[in-house]
Amino acid sequence: MQLSLNRPGEYLFVRKVGPEAITVVDRDLAGSFILAPDRAIEGWPVTAVNEIDEAAVAPILELKPAVVILGTGARIVFPAQSVLAEFLSRGIGIEVMDNAAAARTFNLLAGEGRRVVAAFLL
Repeated sequence: MQLSLNRPGEYLFVRKVGPEAITVVDRDLAGSFILAPDRAIEGWPVTAVNEIDEAAVAPILELKPAVVILGTGARIVFPAQSVLAEFLSRGIGIEVMDNAAAARTFNLLAGEGRRVVAAFLL
């Protein structure tokens, strides 16, 4: 098996997930946010899945992801079918997970150099 050096300094990554905050690199974020390997968008105005609408999806789409990971808090809560269809109709994969699983998946995909965007609800 070949091992390679992972340099997390080349992209943003989630270091820790808690019930009230998520640590991105060395900064605690206590409100909902959008995370791409090269930037974090704080102050995403969504606190519950049922608040996700076209306006909430727009900043995610602007990042041109290949896959979106939606972290819905401590439990998995699926958004409306229309929200899922918004991504799928554009050829963008979307996965819904709890925040801990979303963070692990984001870190893995970002480390592989994939065009991934995660949206975390807090």
